[in-house]
Amino acid sequence: MDRKPLIAGNWKMHNTQAQSLALTNDIIKGVKKLGKDSLPTVVIAPVFTSIPGVSKLLNEIGASFIELSAQNCYYEQKGAFTGEISVEMIKEFKANYIIIGHSERRQYFGETDEMINKKAQVIIKEGLTPIICCGETLEQRELGVTDSHIASQINKALENIAPVDIANSVIAYEPIWAIGTGKTCDSAEANRVIKGIRNAVAQVAGKANAEKVRILYGGSVKPDTIVEQMAQSDIDGALVGGASLEAESFVKIVEGAMK
Repeated sequence: MDRKPLIAGNWKMHNTQAQSLALTNDIIKGVKKLGKDSLPTVVIAPVFTSIPGVSKLLNEIGASFIELSAQNCYYEQKGAFTGEISVEMIKEFKANYIIIGHSERRQYFGETDEMINKKAQVIIKEGLTPIICCGETLEQRELGVTDSHIASQINKALENIAPVDIANSVIAYEPIWAIGTGKTCDSAEANRVIKGIRNAVAQVAGKANAEKVRILYGGSVKPDTIVEQMAQSDIDGALVGGASLEAESFVKIVEGAMK
């Protein structure tokens, strides 16, 4: 299956609007130099307050080769939900993707598989693409329950979603013990887990649809790891954290995905 690679930069809680615009500008310049042949889908996910400015900049420059994502959303359209942002509000700024289920959202804000499933359903209903995160803690890995834990996350995240919509979704495998620690999961092992994720998707949506799903690796991705990761059979790209906060390193990762 020929799946187009996807490189997404999750800026987390970094950058004012001015800093976000400067970083976006630098990424645009760097990606332009790579040429458009074999360019992966390139996605950036700034903080909510920077989305309007970054959206406007991408539109003004005509940088259609850079797509916009939000880092989270709420599953209700509107209401008394202080501090939350709806998919409709994000959609207004021409974002195409929304990251959901990130381990930091699960760990620090108590997000459950049920909430993530609700978010996935409304994102798809609004015509956007969810980037659904899954992954295990170090304790779960050492207990040998990585595969069953992740399969459970996937099954719950995809409940009540049509197979055709699952096929167009994106999943990101992020071993929690490798996020922001400098540790990277061995490429072969990451590929093994991602194959397991694809098998779990196949159980829900059928093999043909599972083969269409782009599954990313996320966990201290760097320019010097991306080529080996992309050489694996089932890794379709990367959800990049810290290395996406510097244009040079992020562009190098995009370039590595083209090799």
